Amino acid sequence: MASTVLLLKKMARIILASSSPRRKELLEQVGLKFEIFSPDIDESVCIGESADHYVQRLAEQKAQAILAQFPDAIVIAADTILVLDHKIIGKPESKQHAFEIWTALSDRQHDVLSGVCLLSSECDPNTIQSMVVRTKVYFQKLSQLDMEQYWATGEPIGKAGAYAIQGYAAQFIPRIEGSYSNVVGLPLYETLQLLKNIDQRK
Repeated sequence: MASTVLLLKKMARIILASSSPRRKELLEQVGLKFEIFSPDIDESVCIGESADHYVQRLAEQKAQAILAQFPDAIVIAADTILVLDHKIIGKPESKQHAFEIWTALSDRQHDVLSGVCLLSSECDPNTIQSMVVRTKVYFQKLSQLDMEQYWATGEPIGKAGAYAIQGYAAQFIPRIEGSYSNVVGLPLYETLQLLKNIDQRK
């Protein structure tokens, strides 16, 4: 990790194409220096589009939108979704919606997918550095009291799947398979590998 951090410190201007405080905290955790600019793109799901394709497409479109504004930068973009029974689970629109989501997740395993894309004008324009990272998350059986108490914390609001693994919801998750930081919002290991690939191509 030490060599990776030293490598990143030598890099040019880096921009995180996201307003997510979780992604900001994760990149700061590894000592990365960056700016933040959030793109405005259409996040609608295309008819017949798979979850993997959707999340990777959004990450690539976010990166392309920011690189067009800042062509001298290395752009990091990501998008994270929850998938249960091949359906994308979004953010809760109300308390009732959150309870419906938790009822579906209760006592089951679901997938968290992140699309990650890194772009730089110095790389081959025909080559997009992107990938999809998948983590399996296991939820315990949730009681009505669990749901009421968790909703009262305010944490579920604005969170995909209506929970944050790094917060109060940790008590409901006995195990995961895969990247923990991916569930938080950005798979750090994979993101740093993509950064190293871009630096080595300069």
